[in-house]
Amino acid sequence: MKLGNSLFHARKKSGLTQEEVADKLGVSRQTISKGESRKQKAAT
Repeated sequence: MKLGNSLFHARKKSGLTQEEVADKLGVSRQTISKGESRKQKAAT
């Protein structure tokens, strides 16, 4: 599974918006969006 896809599904499962995740992590919403759209595979 790709990293961005994993991040997206984890956020949706938690019922959080990108803005809420960003606030919790102390980053911008754009950072979360970019992370979710990454095309790289997660390290195993």
